[in-house]
Amino acid sequence: MEREIYLDNSATTKPYDEVLDLIDHINRNIYGNPSSLHTKGIEAERLIRDAREIIARSLRVSRSEVYFTSGGTEANNLAIMGYLYANLRKGRHIITTKTEHPSILEVFEYMCGNGYAVDYLDVDEDGLINIDDIGELIKEDTSLISILYVNNETGAVQPIDDIALLKNKIKKDVVLHIDAVQAYGKLKIIPQNQGIDMLSISSHKIHGPKGIGALYVNKNIRVEPLIFGGGQENLLRSGTENVSGICGFGKAADITFKQIDESEGHCQDIKTFFIKKLKADIGDIRIISSKDSSPYILNVSFPGIHAEVLLHHLGEQNIFVSTGAACSSKKRIHSHVLKAMGLSPDLIGGAIRFSFSFSNTQEDIIKTVGAIKDILPKIKIRHGGRR
Repeated sequence: MEREIYLDNSATTKPYDEVLDLIDHINRNIYGNPSSLHTKGIEAERLIRDAREIIARSLRVSRSEVYFTSGGTEANNLAIMGYLYANLRKGRHIITTKTEHPSILEVFEYMCGNGYAVDYLDVDEDGLINIDDIGELIKEDTSLISILYVNNETGAVQPIDDIALLKNKIKKDVVLHIDAVQAYGKLKIIPQNQGIDMLSISSHKIHGPKGIGALYVNKNIRVEPLIFGGGQENLLRSGTENVSGICGFGKAADITFKQIDESEGHCQDIKTFFIKKLKADIGDIRIISSKDSSPYILNVSFPGIHAEVLLHHLGEQNIFVSTGAACSSKKRIHSHVLKAMGLSPDLIGGAIRFSFSFSNTQEDIIKTVGAIKDILPKIKIRHGGRR
């Protein structure tokens, strides 16, 4: 069978074999409820503690500051609503950007309908905010700022350290939440050194299982639970723990951080080679991702085509890519990220996201560019919208 070429790693990643083996072992043998007092429960609880320690160590934070969730979306919801509900007197003004993930934007929209005022920061043509704009927006009643570290569609990397420094100069008690779902395991993040108060991460973006994520909350920050019941996760997130998922997450983090530098260098080489091949072999393209964007993400527009059509043609050749955020792909709307960056409808309509991992090779890129070159003349939109 022809090798699959998987270039949609920002949507999800293939789990490490070691992760799959561990999950299978736990599901078969360590199936006790972590809240049970017998040996099987105690063993499950110990494994959760060990996984929490791995995640905490990767961020250089305390184990007690890491709370497991069902994924990045829940972590974002818990961070924002949990903090705002727990700190009503801190103020009802919140700040974010126009290019956030829907799990941030839709929460802010909800809070806007519940008595909060929201300011949305503009971005430039590279997808970056002007940090001075934050300084102009912070008010006496500003309580929370939430920023996406690495954009999931373009790979734009926001200047988090500078944002935190400016925020602290103006109003230090404003809490800074960072959605690091696309950054964790790819950038070295040290929340306490960077002025980050809360941080959302997800397992399936780093070759771990789906359905598990985590939220870091600085020990000095008060957050209210959104899910009530058995009081798990130190009373912040009730529900029987996903033992195999949590342990799989810990194993994935352990492997990922041991090879973080090697993986980054490899993906940067793959991305650079990809851009070179596209320019040489196709030419009529627009590279949307900036030169300083994440090594793991490349957004390219092919003018005069419908991106979904190209995606499906590539899929028929076992080449898997994306037109943007996987969670929003079924809504069939133009990318709010690319729109905020000022791109024309034609460029947005022809935009494809390629996202890389350590398993991609130069041969993958050669085959992908060759396939695109072959497909484009067949799907090019002609006058009157006919092909």
